[in-house]
Amino acid sequence: MASYGTTTQRRSPNSPPPPTPDANNSKNSSEENFYTFTLSFSWPFNIPSTRESAAVRIIRNLEDFSLYYAVFVWTVLFIALIPRRKVSVIYLVATTEVTFLYSLLLRAYPDSVLLHRIIDKRFVFFVMFVITALELILTHAAVHLFVVLAATLPIVVFHAFLCKRKDVSLHEDGEMARLVGGKLVDVNQSENLV
Repeated sequence: MASYGTTTQRRSPNSPPPPTPDANNSKNSSEENFYTFTLSFSWPFNIPSTRESAAVRIIRNLEDFSLYYAVFVWTVLFIALIPRRKVSVIYLVATTEVTFLYSLLLRAYPDSVLLHRIIDKRFVFFVMFVITALELILTHAAVHLFVVLAATLPIVVFHAFLCKRKDVSLHEDGEMARLVGGKLVDVNQSENLV
């Protein structure tokens, strides 16, 4: 059964044995044998202690969550363009498909020196961003682009500043897992380790 954040504290093998019950002690034997439960919450956000740690955290989170941040900005831009700029939406979807096909090509050929070493994927994604921005500017949707970027980029940077999740990663099949003792263990299995 899941404990939902509760942990059971047990004695370690090296700790001294518990005191033996005295005849003078008036406690019931049922009160002597109990476990101490502590409730701990895993909160994935906190404020970094120094400016250097904040900068490192922002850079690391921008790298780790870049796909999610891009999807967030893309979704807000898509919703902002739907009511008035139909042609801009078509161009946005077209450049998104080209970027998606390039990502599939990277995954299809993981050992390709040309795709992974010579052509940097960050450069290709930046070029696709510039092409998308130029398409939106030429279709008179520049105001939408800049308003969406002005509204979403502070949210992205704020999330990257606060997010501190180090111990959670993903399995190959996408399930959440926790790093426990250097091993990748399922979250459901890690309950038994506590």
